[in-house]
Amino acid sequence: MLKRALSVLVAGVMAMWATAAWSQVKEIPWGTAAVGSAGHKALVALADVLNREMKDYRVTVQAMPGAILTMKGFATGQIKGYYGADIGFYEYANDINRFKGFKPNVKHQLVQSFWAYTVEVGTAVHSRDKGKFKSWADLSGKPIFTGPLPWDVRAHLERAYTTLGVKHEYRQVDLAAAGSLLQSGGIQGFIIYTNAETSSPPWITEASLAADWAALNPSADEVAKLRKAGFMITEVTAKPFKKDVHADKVVLLPFYYGFHVGLDVPENDMYRMLKVIEKNAAALAKVDGSYAQIAKDFAGMQKLGVNSSADLVPIHPGLAKYMREKGVWDKKWDARVAKK
Repeated sequence: MLKRALSVLVAGVMAMWATAAWSQVKEIPWGTAAVGSAGHKALVALADVLNREMKDYRVTVQAMPGAILTMKGFATGQIKGYYGADIGFYEYANDINRFKGFKPNVKHQLVQSFWAYTVEVGTAVHSRDKGKFKSWADLSGKPIFTGPLPWDVRAHLERAYTTLGVKHEYRQVDLAAAGSLLQSGGIQGFIIYTNAETSSPPWITEASLAADWAALNPSADEVAKLRKAGFMITEVTAKPFKKDVHADKVVLLPFYYGFHVGLDVPENDMYRMLKVIEKNAAALAKVDGSYAQIAKDFAGMQKLGVNSSADLVPIHPGLAKYMREKGVWDKKWDARVAKK
């Protein structure tokens, strides 16, 4: 009887220990863009690393219609992590466009905590129309798919079009139908983009099977106007698209993207998370080329990302701690560190 009682007691204690350990695991439902997008693919890879390396946290990938909705979902308390870009922070800070009138709904402040890569946007037309279009201005009046309405890549490209005075007809289409619609003439062009100048999203790969598209670059005058307006400009080869783009180079407009959490993740845990990602950056880049930039210069990417948005949203103290340690912190950002 005594032996049986002891075994029951031991089993009970072990169950209590297991329950306590389980309760210490912090859940992070982390929002990202839709399945088939570059952001979804990238977060799946990141979640695998974090779940393996940080046993006290459990990341679950939450696919949503667009990054902007993950930002709103985080701000209203629906999720614990989000997919955020400098273009989204710009709209949020200035109460414009997709964030106009949103601030009264905010329960949790948006905080920047990890910058993952740049995304570079441009435009494609059908190869048969390559001679008809010489610049982005030629798209005026034409039906163009610049991306799903909530997406940041669309917002960034549309902002560039507005800067150049391109008054196209926006067409909202299903990602899976973009290529066939270009082939049939239902649209005259669509957005193309890369992550870290090395890879393109799955939906563009699928569209390439349905239509032979060609990159349409802005003219030299348009590039000059965009630079003057503050847009960054980069050039890539056809390699990220894995097809003939009917151009020697593709002119794209980069902006910064990150996977962010808030102050529910304490300073030391965020710092530890950054160190884990940095340690695994090369492995992440092998799984997803989007991470090539952090594999090359992790700390440098954090500095560039923070510099793009320091005046827009606060900086997680864990990110600040990491950047100070790496010598990439600017003292002018001291006042921008987030506090509860």
